Amino acid sequence: MNIILLSGGSGKRLWPLSNDIRSKQFIRMLSDEKGGFESMLGRVYRQITTVDPQVQITIATGKKQVSLIKNQLGDKVNVCVEPCRRDTFPAICLAVSYLHDIQGVREDETVVVCPVDPYVDTSYFETLKEMADMAGDPGTNLYLMGIEPTYPSEKYGYIIPDSCDPVSGVDTFREKPDVATAKKYIAQGALWNGGVFAFQLGYLLQKAHERMEFTDYQDLYARYGEMEKISFDYAVAEREKGIRVLRYKGEWKDLGTWNTFSEAMADYTLGRVQLNETCENTHVVNELNIPILCMGCKDMVIAASSDGILISDKEQSSYIKPYVEQIEQQVMYAEKSWGSFTVLDIQEDSLIIKIVLLPGHGLYYHSHEHRDEVWTVMSGQGRAAIDGVWRRVSPGDVISMPAGCRHTVQADSELKIIEVQLGKNISVEDKQKYELPFQE
Repeated sequence: MNIILLSGGSGKRLWPLSNDIRSKQFIRMLSDEKGGFESMLGRVYRQITTVDPQVQITIATGKKQVSLIKNQLGDKVNVCVEPCRRDTFPAICLAVSYLHDIQGVREDETVVVCPVDPYVDTSYFETLKEMADMAGDPGTNLYLMGIEPTYPSEKYGYIIPDSCDPVSGVDTFREKPDVATAKKYIAQGALWNGGVFAFQLGYLLQKAHERMEFTDYQDLYARYGEMEKISFDYAVAEREKGIRVLRYKGEWKDLGTWNTFSEAMADYTLGRVQLNETCENTHVVNELNIPILCMGCKDMVIAASSDGILISDKEQSSYIKPYVEQIEQQVMYAEKSWGSFTVLDIQEDSLIIKIVLLPGHGLYYHSHEHRDEVWTVMSGQGRAAIDGVWRRVSPGDVISMPAGCRHTVQADSELKIIEVQLGKNISVEDKQKYELPFQE
């Protein structure tokens, strides 16, 4: 089975834990099987590979998320990178072209597309396999998954099937309605549109060429910014005559807001948090190394990270996005393929960052034109190259690098470093990369 996982999101609805780099699917707050914590991405990836160990997974995502995906899933995971955001139809077309031209997937093989962040049980992925098996049936070009609704939601689009059978034709699609209209849809047997599609690869390639001018994957990638912004539903699903919907009755939650996300948390608190006995139905997540004390809090969500602090009534937390969009601030925490960084302090002429390098990983060999840097090693062992000369580094070492100095550091064990940047024009764009120098 070939699966394309769509990984997007702007990181607004679960602020301050999510940001422009760490969208909701990357937050490690769900309990895993070993008593630790995993992200939505990690959970979905684990569930898919458990149901089908031979599955071929490709994650379609933007440039900002690639490093974080590899941090959580490893360097070997297949990633199809969008050069820019163009909505779901171009994203799926690019991923299908990637499968065909880069991965060698045949046109008669089936592909299943689904979001990267549903909170589901294993029956969901068994249903994906069922959809993949049916995708080659004569007379049906496209299969959808319809989620049996549990309440009249305003957040989802609706599929109106033409019968109550487990697998049926599609009568029509409906946009996100108000609650009263949603009740009418449900009375008609409507299903939530879960954003899951199954088809043969050749079918979608044909649809892509009908709507976009390109020759192959490389050409589509190069011209991607010219492509029309349009959803897969509008471009394909709502126009397709040979379409059927498969009902899904198992557990399914969209953890898109703090209100719904808190329902999946294993405990009411995470991090250094204390609730007194008068607190009711209050969830607190604390990523800061300072204590949070809550007293008399009812039906609230409280979240604290390097990016900010949220204190909200649970119901009101669903309306956070427009307020977060007004906050102008650089990303203060991010996971990368090599580890993570946390911004500790920002001044007019300086920036202090905590860097954590994973064993076997390192930074690019690079220099800066407009700033000096100083590294102080807090813990771990590694090697640093300064203008081509390698040296061992360990706790307590201090390394100064003036502007123009070429430098990198590689971790033998987990390496924690405090980096102080000094200069008038500190910018992430101020970086020149070089080939790594030889080391004996």
